[in-house]
Amino acid sequence: MLKVWGRLNSVNVKKALWAAEELGLKYERIDAGLHFGVNKTPEYLKMNPTGLVPTIEDDGFQLWESHTIVRYLAAKHGAGTLCPKDLQARADAERWMDWAYTLQRAMRDVFWGLIRTPPDKRDPKAIEAGRKASNELMAAIPESVLSRQPYVAGKTFTMGDIPIGCEVQRWMRVPIERPKLPAVEAWFERLRERPAFRKIVDIPLT
Repeated sequence: MLKVWGRLNSVNVKKALWAAEELGLKYERIDAGLHFGVNKTPEYLKMNPTGLVPTIEDDGFQLWESHTIVRYLAAKHGAGTLCPKDLQARADAERWMDWAYTLQRAMRDVFWGLIRTPPDKRDPKAIEAGRKASNELMAAIPESVLSRQPYVAGKTFTMGDIPIGCEVQRWMRVPIERPKLPAVEAWFERLRERPAFRKIVDIPLT
């Protein structure tokens, strides 16, 4: 059985779990990271020398890096669906997977500042800079693309929607001022119609 190490409130762990749920895979999840520990033990570091989450084990094969895990699971279990068979369509989906890290970097100070930092220790300037950068990115790129098509890589839901969907969920749920982006909001509602997204991703931020 597939094993996944990581905690439920990690955005990167959510990506792996969402993919597994979409594919109907049975898996065992082991709490790891932050207050759970585990990820700095010698045993864990043998699997994943970065000491980060998630890590998976699939029939003895160990893999880390969340987007690579999504690619692997989609290629193994969802060829032609989550993982497009057409090379150009697949590259389009993978482009969005890579770009998701751009939004994650912009959102980092916002998320950590407002969700995981006590009010008296927050850095308002860093939070505001992150808010502006995130809003500008969302308005310039996803809004433009999603105004022309229902999903980031085209007409159907693919692995390309998974990492960016997890990042956008944080952007939508943190208590900040956001611009009105009708296409992004409609796409987000389409994601919320998916049981796996509601179960794994769209949960309270902690």
